[in-house]
Amino acid sequence: MLLAEGNQSVGATFTLLGFSEYPDFQVPLLLVFLTIYTVTVVGNLGMIMIIRVSPRLHTPMYFFLSHLSFVDFCYSTTVTPKLLENLVVEDRSISFVGCIMQFFLACVCAVAETFMLAVMAYDRFVAVCNPLLYTVVMSQKLCALLVAGPYIWGIASSLTLTCFLLTLSFCGSNTINNFVCEHSVIVSVSCSDPYISQMLCFVIAIFNEVSSLVIIFTTYIFIFVTVIKMSSAGGRQKAFSTCASHLTAITIFHGTILFLYCVPNSQNSWLIVKIGSLFYTVVIPMLNPLIYSLRNKDVKESVKKLINHSIQVC
Repeated sequence: MLLAEGNQSVGATFTLLGFSEYPDFQVPLLLVFLTIYTVTVVGNLGMIMIIRVSPRLHTPMYFFLSHLSFVDFCYSTTVTPKLLENLVVEDRSISFVGCIMQFFLACVCAVAETFMLAVMAYDRFVAVCNPLLYTVVMSQKLCALLVAGPYIWGIASSLTLTCFLLTLSFCGSNTINNFVCEHSVIVSVSCSDPYISQMLCFVIAIFNEVSSLVIIFTTYIFIFVTVIKMSSAGGRQKAFSTCASHLTAITIFHGTILFLYCVPNSQNSWLIVKIGSLFYTVVIPMLNPLIYSLRNKDVKESVKKLINHSIQVC
């Protein structure tokens, strides 16, 4: 009923231009994105498997990391296959329902990842500031609630924005100058006034970014003060090393989002927006498992033990 009022919204189609303006680079881009997606799938699913089978990784920190890997896998799988398809075929169209579904799923993953990183910051805060009470405070029940929160809020935020998108009118064939159905590009081709939908998206996006950053900054201020007060240099180094991977992931993820917020809304900025969108929807899901595996001693040792065990079995 909301899908069409005097128009053909349900039957409307969208054309994702993607990187079609660079015809000579279609094959190289296909190979690059296919490699990135392969590493993303293997890295994130591998991380989930390693955490599940390795007893030493059955801690709250790695429980949260496994869910971050799951979100990254879902995020990349929502966006990348269509991107790869559009680099191969000439028909780059996507149905109205397909575009809305891609937006809904991508939005759920983006919001969930934003707050999953905040949850992981709280976990590091408890581990560094209250190490003796860590296992008591971070109980299974609390961990389950902390993980459920980002998923529930991600679904609620995405459902709200999607419902308001469905009130808009879309006429005929619409050209989207991006490789993914994002909120801003969907409303830009609407036949009706998108003001309410745009304002709602702005409010939700600002709330999510500010609230998650407040949680992260607050926890790391307490962590920094606690580490500075430590008398042992070895203790300070160990505390900082436990936070290094998480800080790297936060810096890359939120740095990209804040960069996109600063890009002016003009025709000349479409390429910058496209590259920024590519980075946080395709590249970051690949980087997170690499960051946590290459910089994490426990994960590297668990991988070595798993490989050695597999060799012995064979």
